[in-house]
Amino acid sequence: MDAPVIEEEDEEALASLVPFPPRRKMHSYSVQLDQFDQKPHHQIRKHSLDEVPRSTTLGNDAVYFDSSDEEFSTGGAIAIANASGETVSDGGEDYAVVAPPPNAGVGEDAVEPLPEFIGAGGGAGIFKVPVRAAVHPGRPPCLELRPHPLRETQTGKFLRNIACTETQLWAGQENGVRVWNMEEVYDAGCGIGGQVQRGDEDTAPFHESVATAPTLCLVADQSNKLLWSGHKDGKIRAWKMDQEQPCEASDDSEPFKERISWLAHRGPVNSIVISSYGDMWSCSEGGVIKIWPWDSLEKSLLIKPAEKHMAALLVERSAIDLRTQVTVNGTCSISSSEVKFLLTDSVRAKVWAVQSLSFSIWDARSKDLLKVLNVDGQVECRVDTPPAQDQHGDDETKLKFFSASKKEKPQGFLQRSRNAIMGAAGAVRRVATRSAGGFAEDTRKTEAIVLAVDGTIWTGNMSGQIVQWDGNGSRLKDVNHHHKPVLCFCTFGDRIYVGYASGYIQVLDSDGKLMASWVSHNEPVIKLAAGGGFIFSLATHGGVRGWYVTSPGPLDNIIRTELSQKEALYARQDNVRILIGTWNVGQGRATHGALMSWLGSVASDVGIVVIGLQEVDMGAGFLAMSAAKETVGLEGSVVGQWWIDAIGKALDEKNTFERMGSRQLAGLLISLWARKEIRTHVGDLDVAAVPCGFGRAIGNKGGVGLRIRVYDRIMCFVNCHLAAHLEAVNRRNADFNHIFRLMVFSKGHNLSNTAAAGVSTTAYTLKTTTNPTTGTEEVKSDLAAADLIAFFGDFNYRLYGITYDEARDFISQRSFDWLRERDQLRQEMKAGKVFQGMREALITFPPTYKFEKNRPGLGGYDSGEKKRIPAWCDRVIYRDTQASPFSESNLQCPVVSSVIMYEACMDVTESDHKPVRCKFHATIAHVDKSVRRQELGNIIRTNEKIKSIFEDLKFVPETSVSTNSIVLQSQDTVVLTITNTSTTNKAMFSIICGGTTFVKDDGEESDYTPRGSFGLPRWLEVTPAAGIISPEGTVDVKVHHEDFQTMEECVDGIPQSWWCEDTRDKEAILMVNIRGSCSTTMTSHSVKVRHCYSARVCLLESRPKNLTKHLGGSRRHPTDKSRHGSTRPRTEDSVSRGKSH
Repeated sequence: MDAPVIEEEDEEALASLVPFPPRRKMHSYSVQLDQFDQKPHHQIRKHSLDEVPRSTTLGNDAVYFDSSDEEFSTGGAIAIANASGETVSDGGEDYAVVAPPPNAGVGEDAVEPLPEFIGAGGGAGIFKVPVRAAVHPGRPPCLELRPHPLRETQTGKFLRNIACTETQLWAGQENGVRVWNMEEVYDAGCGIGGQVQRGDEDTAPFHESVATAPTLCLVADQSNKLLWSGHKDGKIRAWKMDQEQPCEASDDSEPFKERISWLAHRGPVNSIVISSYGDMWSCSEGGVIKIWPWDSLEKSLLIKPAEKHMAALLVERSAIDLRTQVTVNGTCSISSSEVKFLLTDSVRAKVWAVQSLSFSIWDARSKDLLKVLNVDGQVECRVDTPPAQDQHGDDETKLKFFSASKKEKPQGFLQRSRNAIMGAAGAVRRVATRSAGGFAEDTRKTEAIVLAVDGTIWTGNMSGQIVQWDGNGSRLKDVNHHHKPVLCFCTFGDRIYVGYASGYIQVLDSDGKLMASWVSHNEPVIKLAAGGGFIFSLATHGGVRGWYVTSPGPLDNIIRTELSQKEALYARQDNVRILIGTWNVGQGRATHGALMSWLGSVASDVGIVVIGLQEVDMGAGFLAMSAAKETVGLEGSVVGQWWIDAIGKALDEKNTFERMGSRQLAGLLISLWARKEIRTHVGDLDVAAVPCGFGRAIGNKGGVGLRIRVYDRIMCFVNCHLAAHLEAVNRRNADFNHIFRLMVFSKGHNLSNTAAAGVSTTAYTLKTTTNPTTGTEEVKSDLAAADLIAFFGDFNYRLYGITYDEARDFISQRSFDWLRERDQLRQEMKAGKVFQGMREALITFPPTYKFEKNRPGLGGYDSGEKKRIPAWCDRVIYRDTQASPFSESNLQCPVVSSVIMYEACMDVTESDHKPVRCKFHATIAHVDKSVRRQELGNIIRTNEKIKSIFEDLKFVPETSVSTNSIVLQSQDTVVLTITNTSTTNKAMFSIICGGTTFVKDDGEESDYTPRGSFGLPRWLEVTPAAGIISPEGTVDVKVHHEDFQTMEECVDGIPQSWWCEDTRDKEAILMVNIRGSCSTTMTSHSVKVRHCYSARVCLLESRPKNLTKHLGGSRRHPTDKSRHGSTRPRTEDSVSRGKSH
C-alpha cells in the first residue's frame, strides 16, 4: 500500500498529480475512459499474397509484431477452424463465470481446475486473443534454416552476417564462420543431446570453422572457390568453399581451418569487396581504405599451408593505402570518420566507400578518387572536419531540486514532496537528454547500400528513406515505404529486397515501387542474401530464414495448404506449471520461515516461479533517486537484491531452480526462476517498466514486466501497483490501460545482441513512433501479442457499499460470495473497463488488506482510527490463447491454462498485506521445427504443381551476341552488341572474365586463370558490364584496350618497379551471362578477346572479317549468324532446392 510520506489526504495536491478528471461522488465508482476509446485504432493489414498490395506506405496498415516469432496473426478477418470443422467464435464480449467440466483433472496428478470469472470486452482491439495457425497466414511460407535460438545460448557466438552462393550459405559469427550446403537445407537437425551446441538443436546440418575473432563481413569469390571474411581483430581470412560437410554430426567432424590470413587493419575490418578487376578492397576505422592486389593474393594462395606466415607477409607488404594517396600537405580529401561499407559497381568498374554522412567514389582500375559527396548529393572538396563539440555550460548540468526565485504560497506536505521528487527526476532527465543530444545519431546516416541490376545505386538510412543514385553519384530520387531504419539490401533479378529494423522485408521493383512486404522476424533484419532460389534473412537473434524467390505468389498458397495438412506430424505438446506470488511487503523484510510458508511449500511441482513485490522501498528520497537512475538506464536497489536472494534461497535455486532475471522500478520488483530440468526450453528474457505515479513519471505506482519464451511460446508477467484510495477506480482503470498499451520489452544490457549484430543502437529502440509519410501514430502492444499474460500485484480495488463492521462479519462467516459482488474489480471487469477478456479464479480466501503487522489471524484486520475496510487488493489475473473456456491445446490455440491453486497465506504477518500465490497448469502446443523443415522438403520434392513452378523459373530469354571473338591493339575499342530476341521478356546481362592467359610464341594455348570474383584484366575495359535489355532490344557494350603499368612488386604500398613493359600477347575469355527478370538459371555466351602487342600480326580463326574498330566508323557489328555464340552454350541451375535424406 501507500507509504506514509504520500498517504496524507491533500485534495489540491492530488488534483495536480495525475492528469485525469477530478474524482466523482463516492457512489460513482467508474466512468468510461473516453480518452482511450476515442483514440483511433489502426486496422490490421490484410495482406493477400496472391494480390500485390498497391499501397506504397505502411503507415495505415500497422501490423502487430510476431512476438513469439512463430505462427501468429492478429487479423480479425482470419478464421481458424477447429478439429470438427466449426469456426471458433471470438467470444469475450460479455463477462461469465465458468466451471470446469466433470473429470477435467490436469497433469499427472489430475488436479481439478478452479472455477473462473471472465471479464467482458476481450473480443476486440488489443485485448482480443491473438490468432494462431499451424502455418503463418500473414506471410509467405519459409525455410526455417536456423530457428530462432534462445538468446542465452548465443553468448559469444551470435551470427553477424551471411553471404550466399548458388550451392552454399555462409554465416559469420562471433567465434568464426559456418557453412550450410544447399543440398542439406531440408535435413533434420541434431536435436537436444546431439553434437551441436545449445541453440542449434533444430538447425539444418552445418559445418563450423575453428574459433576466431568476431566476423564482421563476408564476400564470396566463386571463381577461386573461396570465402573471404573480415574480423574484429583486423584480420582477413580466406576459407575454402569445398570443405567436407558433416554427416549427421559425426564425432570425426573437425572444425575447418582458414587457407590464409593476414593482419589487414589495426581496427576492425568493416567491409570487404572484390572490384571489377579482381582486387580486394577493405575498410576500417579512421577513414582507412586499403587495396590488396590480386596478383599478391594469387601468389599467397600458391604457398603451402604449412608456410602461411610467409603468405601473410607477402600480402601485408602489398597493401595500397588509399588514404595516403589522397592526402596532400596533411589535408585528406576524404573524411576520417569510420568507413562502414564498400560497394563494387561492376557496371562501371567503380567502388563506393560509405561513411556515415558521405560517399567517396573510386576508379577500380586506376584507383583514383573520382568524387566525394554527402548524403544529400552535394559534391564536397574536403570533408575531413573535426566533430562538433558540446557547448553546454557547466551550469546546465547542475541538479536543481527546486527553485526559490520568487515567493510562493505555503504548500501542503504532499505537494512539497511531489515538487522535490519531480524536480530531481526532471533535472536528471534534462541533463541526460542534453548529454545524449551531443551524441544523437543523424537519421540521414546511411545504413545499407546495394547495386541494382540496371546499374543504379540504392542506399537506405535510419529514417527509412531509400535513395536512388546513378553511377556518377547524382541523386535521382528517394522513396519512403516504412518509417523504421533500413538495415540491409539484396537484389535478385530486377527486384530489390529491403530489410528493416522493424523485422519487415519489402520487395521493390527497379523503379523503387513497393511490390510486397511482410514481417519476417520479430527482431531487426540485419542481413539479406540471395542464392539457391532463396532470399535468406538474418535477424539479430540469430535466426535464419529462407524465402522463395517466387514469393509472394501461387507457390505460397500451395505450400501453406500442404504444410497445414501435415500438422499432426510436427505438432508437439508439453506441460508446465507456473507459480505466481504477489506481496505488498510494506518496506519490510520477511523471515525465511515466512517465505517457505508462502512459496517453498508449494514449489515442488512447478517449472517456473514468478514473484512480484510492491513497496520494497519507498520514500521521497528513494523515489527521486530511482527516477534519476531510470533516466540513465540504471535500476535496482540493495533492498531489492536482498529480497531476490532471500526468495532464491527459499526456492533452493542453487540445486533446483535457476534465476533468469528481474526488474525493479522504485518499490516494484519482479523476478523469475526456471527449474533446471526445463531450462533448455526457457529463455529470451526481456524486461519492461511503466511508471504511473506523479504525472506518469515516478515509480511509486506503475508496472514492471518480464517476457520470456517457454517452448517457443511467449509469456508475459506484469507486477502492478495501481492507484490507491476507495474512490480512485477511474485512476486504477487508467493505470492498467496505460501499462497495457505502453509496456515495451527490451533486452537486458548484458544480453543485448544489438552491438553483436552491428546494428545502430538507436535504430530500433522506439516501438511507438510517428510515421513520416502519413503523420499517424502506429499503435503496437507487446502484451497483446503474447500467448500468456499474467497481471498480479496490489491492484488496490476495494469493497464498496459496505461498512467495516459488515465486512468483518461476512469474513468471519466466510461469506465470500456476497463480498465478491461488492468487489470493485469484479464490477469493472463485468463492464469491460479493465482487464478486458481476462480471467481470475474465484476467490475463496479472506481479503488480504489491511492488517496490523505481526498480528496473526483474522483478528488482525486494521482496528485503528481509520478502520480501513478489508479488501482483496492483491490479485492474479491472466489471459491465454483460449477463445472459449476449456479449449483443447493445439497449434491454433497453443497455450491452454487453468488455475489449480489460488490462496492467501494468512499466517504470514510481516506486512499489512497478506501474500497471495496462484498456481497454473499450462499445456503448450509448439512446433518441432526440424520435422516441419523435413516435411517442407518432401512437399517441395514431390508436389507436381510446385515442380512446375520451379521449372518455369528456369526460363531464360533467347539472346545473341554480335561476335564470339575480338582482337584489340593498343587503345582499340570494339562494340559488342547483345540482342534480346524475346518479344515479351526482359533479359538481364552481366559480363565477367572467365580467365586470362598469355599467348605463347609457339601458338600453343595456355591455361586460363581467373582473377578474384572473375575480375577483368587491367588491360581490358568493358562498359557497361551489366544491365537490362528490353524485349526485342539491343545493348552496345564497349570493349576497350587500355595500356597500364604493371607493378611487379609493392612494399608497404610503394611500387618497387614502376614500369614493366609486357610485350606478350594476352587473351581473356568474357562470359556474357543472361538471366530473366526472375530466373534461377542463366545462359552464357563466350567471347574471346585477344590483345596483340604493337603492330604484330595476329590471326584468329574465329575473328570475323567485318570487325570494326572504334575509329569513326560504325559502332556496331553487323549481325553474323554463323559467328553468334550459342544462345544456350552453358546452363547453370541455381535452384538448388535440396535433397532430403
